[in-house]
Amino acid sequence: MIVHQDCAYFRGHIPCAPNKARGHICETCPEYRRIGKRILIIKLGAIGDVIRTTPLSRRLRDKYPDCQISWITHFPDVLDQRAADRVFRLDVAAQLYVQNTEFDMAINLDKELEAGALLQSVQARRKFGFILKQGAIYPVNAWAEHKYHTGLFDAVSRQNRKSYVQEIFEIIGEEFQGEEYLLPSLTQAVESEPDASRTFGDFPASMSESASDRNPERVTIGLNTGCGGRWPTRLWGDSNWLDLIAGLRANGRYHVCLLGGPDEDERNRNLAEQSGAVYPGIFPLRDFMRVMQTCDVVVTQVTMALHLAVGLRKRVVLLNNIFNKHEFELYGRGTILEPEPACECYYAGRCRVQRTCMHDIGVDRVLAAIEALCAI
Repeated sequence: MIVHQDCAYFRGHIPCAPNKARGHICETCPEYRRIGKRILIIKLGAIGDVIRTTPLSRRLRDKYPDCQISWITHFPDVLDQRAADRVFRLDVAAQLYVQNTEFDMAINLDKELEAGALLQSVQARRKFGFILKQGAIYPVNAWAEHKYHTGLFDAVSRQNRKSYVQEIFEIIGEEFQGEEYLLPSLTQAVESEPDASRTFGDFPASMSESASDRNPERVTIGLNTGCGGRWPTRLWGDSNWLDLIAGLRANGRYHVCLLGGPDEDERNRNLAEQSGAVYPGIFPLRDFMRVMQTCDVVVTQVTMALHLAVGLRKRVVLLNNIFNKHEFELYGRGTILEPEPACECYYAGRCRVQRTCMHDIGVDRVLAAIEALCAI
């Protein structure tokens, strides 16, 4: 019997997808796809950075149509087969797999020690990104030096005018040409059915409907109120969110939907109770994306929701203070608002000058940015 071990669908220990779904066997299979290049991507985290690394998969598949992409990450749920044929959570099994597979290309985009060590241990004809040598991280080649230096020196980082996506394309010797993010498909089965009693104002609760199907005269504004615990300096205060909701609701044109995860649940419940904004609750990833899909504009701080909104091709108002605004690729669909005067706490988790500068991003500026984006 003929067995195509070099087929992209081949698993070895279980039937492949064409066999399981359609009964094909290797000898006569019309779906046989011989692997061209084997490519490994090491991008462990954070979750938003994993999402904004996915444009690289688009370029690799365009350049090498028959490639097989394997990806190791801490967040496999944000990747599907368009981003990678094989997705592994970093564990012993994943390490054994990559250390015993010969790759044509291996790319590590993380400067963490475990990621650099993994690239060091991989067999690959060409390596890109960052590698562990003598207990420290080094760039593999000159293409990675720009990204390497911006991570070492704040002064260099502040001067950077390249987006994150531009930088990672340069690491593999390519030029970014506007490739969009790849998010998990929303056509797959829902991970857990949302509470059917939840509604979004006076429009249907179906999360698969487009905004135009609901009410063409009303616009849905999603407000992502949290920012995670690592950099609390980027948090826009609750009083600002309440004033923004009041301004949006007074307009009469807008639906307001509060967004967030478990860390924001209590805050969003309180904001909803005080303001009358809709808060649908917390959801698994794909369900959260379905909720965000109902929004026309998303207002957010720098967090995972930013990258989901960009991936869903939403118009975005980004509230930023401690990061270099040039690193964010909004694809011409967004506006970045920053404090005036500028924040002095570059990449700092706690305010250095006892001034919460995010409050200097006035509600009127956010309302004006929403209005401008709605006019596009």
